Amino acid sequence: MVFSSVLFLFRFLPIFMICYYLAPGRVKNFILFLGSLVFYAWGEPVYVLLMLFSTLVDYCNGRLIEANRGKARAKVFLISSIVINLLVLCFFKYADLLVQAVNTLTGTGIPLLHLPLPIGISFYTFQTMSYTIDVYRGEAKVQKSILDFGVFVTMFPQLIAGPIVKYRDVEDRLHGRRPDILQISRGCRRFCVGLAKKVLLANNIGQLWAEISAMNFLEMSMLTAWLGVTAFAFQIYFDFSGYSDMAIGLGEMLGFHFPENFNHPYISASVTEFWRRWHISLGSWFREYVYIPLGGNRKGRPRQILNILIVWMLTGIWHGAGWNFLLWGLWFAVLLVLEKLFLGKLLSWLPRGIGILYTLFAVWLGWVLFSLDSPENILRFAGAMAGCGGVWDQKALFLGSEHMVLLCVAALAATPLPEGLAKRLEKSTTGMGMALYRLGEKVIPTALLLLSIAGIVEASYNPFLYFRF
Repeated sequence: MVFSSVLFLFRFLPIFMICYYLAPGRVKNFILFLGSLVFYAWGEPVYVLLMLFSTLVDYCNGRLIEANRGKARAKVFLISSIVINLLVLCFFKYADLLVQAVNTLTGTGIPLLHLPLPIGISFYTFQTMSYTIDVYRGEAKVQKSILDFGVFVTMFPQLIAGPIVKYRDVEDRLHGRRPDILQISRGCRRFCVGLAKKVLLANNIGQLWAEISAMNFLEMSMLTAWLGVTAFAFQIYFDFSGYSDMAIGLGEMLGFHFPENFNHPYISASVTEFWRRWHISLGSWFREYVYIPLGGNRKGRPRQILNILIVWMLTGIWHGAGWNFLLWGLWFAVLLVLEKLFLGKLLSWLPRGIGILYTLFAVWLGWVLFSLDSPENILRFAGAMAGCGGVWDQKALFLGSEHMVLLCVAALAATPLPEGLAKRLEKSTTGMGMALYRLGEKVIPTALLLLSIAGIVEASYNPFLYFRF
């Protein structure tokens, strides 16, 4: 079940919200837990058991860590949690990749397992691991109620694709939360904006990428290739940031505050800045639980470079069991290392606009690695981007003119300008400014919701890219 569907918007969500708001006090957690299981089981009934197993493992290990605090056994239970979580994640996500590698290296013919990937496993595995690590460090209190811990793990707004929520971010809200009308209203507006990003922008511009990616790359013009990767860049941004907005909005409606996950990454003037703005919760997770424990930048430049390479290799394969994801991670690792060594200082001396162009160029090349899963296609598409198939053709001009308005709207929406205008109107001291803000605050989310519903009803193209991660 996806948020951008008739089933979710007109069946699951209204029924769930009515039950949730009518439920008293402690019963709310039971309703949320049960509703989350129904939400997840709708698409993957068997893998609900896997998620519950992960919940039980980390709940028990958290209790055992707390019971043995100050003893050597506490570390044993921490290691138990990490090993079990990683074994489950690796088995379902990377088993076939490992079998293929063994077959290639040894010449054997071990059959592939072809296991379907449990939806959201990368996200909820990281969440439960962060809980036991934080309990061990003393940075989070152990949760004694298995129901409340189950709510943290299975909470449907951010279960499928984040943002990755640490337990300490929500532990205070697991009890006694009472969303008021202002918080609910704020959550509804945020949800409508996210839904519009997904349905009106990501889905429509994604069709351009789908058309271009189906072409013969050897005959593709440079303009078509750059148009295609630009379409993919906007699709994945609005697809994922839209989902994050919807998750954060739903969280507000339920009385929670989830961390922000995107902050206009395409205005970054360096790759380092880009990764402070893109998928913020994932970057924070790897920094806190991998990069810093490895030594971060405290053990000299060579060790820092090694730590960056390790983190970004893991970041790449976290996204998927494909060599292209590993190359994608290593591509950014190299760029980040270069910026640490000298490129970052050079960029700081140049006008910000040049830094933005450099970052967009680097990120666009990274999206080629991310979106195409075979080395042959990656090389052919890169060749098309370099002009091997000609600079432009009639097809490129047609596609560009047909999607020009959509591309311009997407480019504008990817900047802080719309939010900046809204904030200026909100702080306006004139009657006209305040009136425009109050009108827009009510009319724009409603219009976006209606347009999104119309798009959902009419559209046959409604993918969600991060479902496969």
